[in-house]
Amino acid sequence: MEHVPASEHGGRFPPFQKDTFASQLLWFALVFVTLYLLMSRFALPRIGSILEQRRRRIEGDLAEAQRLKDESDAAIAAYQQALADARSRAQALANETRQRAAAEAEASRKALDARLNAHIADAEKVIAEKRAAAMLNVQDIATEAAVAIIERLIGVAPAEQQVAQAVAATLKR
Repeated sequence: MEHVPASEHGGRFPPFQKDTFASQLLWFALVFVTLYLLMSRFALPRIGSILEQRRRRIEGDLAEAQRLKDESDAAIAAYQQALADARSRAQALANETRQRAAAEAEASRKALDARLNAHIADAEKVIAEKRAAAMLNVQDIATEAAVAIIERLIGVAPAEQQVAQAVAATLKR
C-alpha cells in the first residue's frame, strides 16, 4: 500500500473547505433546480397519472365487486326463498297424502267392519238355527232316553206324550 502524505489532500474533508464551498453551493442549487424542473415537468405528472389510473381501476374493481356481491346476495335470497317454497309445498303435499291415506284407511276399515258385522250376523243366525235344531234333537233324545230308562226301571213303557211334556218342562227351567 502506498502512503499519501496529508499535505497532498489538503488536510480537510473537501466539501467543508472554505475556498470551494461557494462553488459547491452554486452547483448544488443548479442541480437541484434542474432535477426539480425535470421531476415536476416529466416524472411527477406521469407518476400522478399512473396513480390516478390505479385509483380509478381500484374504485372500478371495488364497484364491480360490490355489484357482484349484491347479485350473489340476491341469488342467495332467491335460493333461500325457493327452498322455503319447496319445503312448504313438500309439507303440504305430505299432509295431503297423509290425509288421503287416512281417509282411505278409514273407508277400508268401515267397509271391513260392515262385512265382518254382516258375517257375524249371518253366523249368529246359523248358530241360532243350529241351536234350535239341536234343542229339538236334545228334547227328542231326552224323551226317548227317559222312556227307555223308565221302561227298564219299572218294566212298563210309559206314555210317550207324558214323558215329552215332562222333559220339555224340565228343559225350560
